[in-house]
Amino acid sequence: MTVNAPAVLETQPRVRDHRWWALAVLAIAQLMVVLDATVVNIALPSAQKALAFSNADRQWVVTAYALTFGGLLLLGGRMADLLGRRRTFLIGLAGFALASAAGGASTSFGMLVAARATQGAFGAILAPAGLSLLTTAFTEVRERARAFAIYGAIAGAGAAVGLLLGGVLTEYLDWRWCLFVNIVFAVVAAVGAITFLHDQERDPTARLDLPGALLAVAGLAGVVYGFSEASLHGWGSPLTVGFLVGSVGLLALFVLVESRSAHPLLPMRIMVDRNRGGANLAILLVGVGMFGVFLFLTYYLQLTLGYTPIKTGLAFLPMVGAIMVSSTLGGVILLPRSGPRPLIVAGMAIGGAGMVLLTQITVSPDYSGHVLPALLVLGAGMGLIFAAAMNAATAGAEPRDAGVASALPNVAQQIGGALGPALLNTIWTSAVASYRPTGVPVNRAAALAAASVHGDTVAFSVVYVILFVSAVLCLLVLRRGRIPGAPGAVPAM
Repeated sequence: MTVNAPAVLETQPRVRDHRWWALAVLAIAQLMVVLDATVVNIALPSAQKALAFSNADRQWVVTAYALTFGGLLLLGGRMADLLGRRRTFLIGLAGFALASAAGGASTSFGMLVAARATQGAFGAILAPAGLSLLTTAFTEVRERARAFAIYGAIAGAGAAVGLLLGGVLTEYLDWRWCLFVNIVFAVVAAVGAITFLHDQERDPTARLDLPGALLAVAGLAGVVYGFSEASLHGWGSPLTVGFLVGSVGLLALFVLVESRSAHPLLPMRIMVDRNRGGANLAILLVGVGMFGVFLFLTYYLQLTLGYTPIKTGLAFLPMVGAIMVSSTLGGVILLPRSGPRPLIVAGMAIGGAGMVLLTQITVSPDYSGHVLPALLVLGAGMGLIFAAAMNAATAGAEPRDAGVASALPNVAQQIGGALGPALLNTIWTSAVASYRPTGVPVNRAAALAAASVHGDTVAFSVVYVILFVSAVLCLLVLRRGRIPGAPGAVPAM
């Protein structure tokens, strides 16, 4: 592989303290992107009634967003390197806001799906640009740990916050406000970006790797779509198998093309670092577990325990609090001393223990006895993982590669978020179909509830196995030692 592009020089800030204001701006944008993956879920029944689309079609409101987001992330990351990070960040914000406005004003199912797909596309531009700005802004080890602890807490808690926000907006305003609310986030973030963010000089010799971009988009979109089809038609479906096998082939060809390209979309030098690879693996595997938990626990609380959308969102708040406390304390106090490996491994094990507790749920409404302790333990584990993994996944990348290096954690989270519900939904369906009650149920409704809870506990059991196995994998892959400051990087804010 030929590498002939000089390192990009970052623009020095006039006031270094602007970095912390900039962190607030980037956190708002990240929250908007992450919560949008779940905020619409609670609004779906109301949107379906208003726009009169079928049960078979409703999954596209979620899938369209994940498809374009996951498929375009690497391209979005390289755009940040080519066009300038602040410029790309502002383009992403503006596009996301306009797409959200169109989605909220939708008069048909097709218009809503198109708006969601456009949201995902601009989210793929926005997310890596924001993370790369953060990466190049904080280079001193302790400050970087503090900044990534806050950012990791937002990334970990955003999906749960989306459930609460979606419930409040749907119940007290209208389902359309689950999309309109993004305009508020985007305007605040844009004003902050113009005020506090400073762009770097772009590299005039850099070029876009068009063959790599096309292969990456097709391969990643195919993976996300294949997982979505698996949740509907099963893993043995010809369509599911075809998309997944085809995607593997496209991504293998992508690696071959990138290894020979003079201006690769994803330089292979980014992938050879063990810490970076292990951190992205951790984010992917946590995504599998977390998004599956949100899906099944939401249905359990609403359908089995009869919670309202708002009450369901409130039920997740303790987990949000645990993630934020754990991420902040772990990232600020422990990560600079221990490095990422102990935190990620411990986080996986603690998260697995939380899932073990969730397998004890029953049809009886016992939130404080079973669900609450599990959410607190799970949140504590997830916070440790996100604080360390987000930091390790971007540490040490050259300034010219910061955008694409920052896209990889988002790719991992999106793939995990697509794989988790698809895998666990298949397992849940099989468990429910094979369930045989031990006693004599009072009525058919009670039998169905018992079968559903049985499916939930089986799915949660699979998640804790995934997390415990992940702890072993991360122990083997990640290196010992602390994360060094990014060499040669100069703050960009």
